[in-house]
Amino acid sequence: MANIFEDPKKASRKAQLFEAGIHALENDGWQVEKIPGFGKGSVRKITKGSQERIVSIRTTQDQWIAFPRNDAGDAWVTLSDVDAVVAVSVDDKENPRFAQVHLIEGDEMRARFDRAYQARIKAGHSVPKKRRGIWISLYDEEASSPVSRVGAGAGIAHKPIARIPLAEPGLPAEQEKKEAGHAGTDLRPLSISDAKKSLSMFLEVPEESIEIIIRS
Repeated sequence: MANIFEDPKKASRKAQLFEAGIHALENDGWQVEKIPGFGKGSVRKITKGSQERIVSIRTTQDQWIAFPRNDAGDAWVTLSDVDAVVAVSVDDKENPRFAQVHLIEGDEMRARFDRAYQARIKAGHSVPKKRRGIWISLYDEEASSPVSRVGAGAGIAHKPIARIPLAEPGLPAEQEKKEAGHAGTDLRPLSISDAKKSLSMFLEVPEESIEIIIRS
């Protein structure tokens, strides 16, 4: 739940996780495409035969995912607009080696977040809106206490549809094995293209609306 953009490696890994989600969907037979004019970077249309669905691809490096409430407090930003959620998590928070991709029905995820929201309100917690939203754990068992466990466990209830190896941030996946064990190898700095892609996914705005200015 930290700011990933304080660490270029984490920003790079976020992009890897997002691409892993797309790759898993494509391997499962879905055609994945952006929705013109939709304006939310995490949202994709997926199509398989006669099936067409709108999904939000959410990535996490601490195994918790979030959605914010809208201004009126009566619905979820993004979550209320999709048919399913593709939750892409690292397998281990401290030593991530795989992206675990879960496909979870939107109705179930909305119910989990609704439970979490109501439990926090009942417990007297202040519930942030907009960017931060409410966080629920993918891999903790759901419980009524502590209140943070209400709504948890979607990653337990829905086993991964794919486990995809992660490259070391900054190295292409095919180079990772060749470079493993070589002391002193420098990682490629985060490119402007990578940074714009990561910001687009994090802020849920189109890449073309992001301008990065470098001053020397």
